[in-house]
Amino acid sequence: MDLQILYADDDYVAINKPSGLLVHRTPLDRHATIFALQLLRDQIGREVFPCHRLDRPTSGVLLFALNLEALRFAQNEFAERAVRKVYHAIVRGWVDEQGTIEYSLVSEDNPNKSSDSKTAYKCISKSEIDKPVGDYPKARFSLVELSPSTGRKHQLRRHLAHIRHPIVGDTRHGDGAQNKFIRKHFNCQRLLLHASQLLIKRPNHSESIEIRAEYETTFQELIEPLNL
Repeated sequence: MDLQILYADDDYVAINKPSGLLVHRTPLDRHATIFALQLLRDQIGREVFPCHRLDRPTSGVLLFALNLEALRFAQNEFAERAVRKVYHAIVRGWVDEQGTIEYSLVSEDNPNKSSDSKTAYKCISKSEIDKPVGDYPKARFSLVELSPSTGRKHQLRRHLAHIRHPIVGDTRHGDGAQNKFIRKHFNCQRLLLHASQLLIKRPNHSESIEIRAEYETTFQELIEPLNL
């Protein structure tokens, strides 16, 4: 599998990670044998270091450092919330035109710990499908742009579920009826969440890097039939 390289310089390389691909080896799935880190290393013929993470089912911009200095710089930028991240998602129902979700999240790894978290959102388009779903006579969807200013585990998935507009395809925090609907009528088996844009400074440079990733095929092919 050749990964789509979105950006490369002396310090960084960014890929458009496919949905379903793990970033690196993890005890959460001991049976997985293919990882983005391994594939990219073999593809470009040099060692790479992940600067951040994307959930396995999330597609989009994933940044790797090519040296330890660049890695430390990027990790600090993420820790200081200096990196601009933009995601797109297809969610259940009709979302408000725009808003901000400020909702503390209890750690999924330590229930005694909670952290502040904040996500701004903007509705791009809405649609209604004349087919029943769950208790509703018609299915409604929104395509939304999400800009998290914090980076908590599963933050976007949990925030959208909190405002009762879960991301379609989310089997952990989502709506079972809506997920079944999208699988049955559109043969979609993935989480409809995509990391579209990343804006980050470069070490020892005044300018920033802006990296964009086009929707993955499965995501893009749903836009038209869902009237989004």
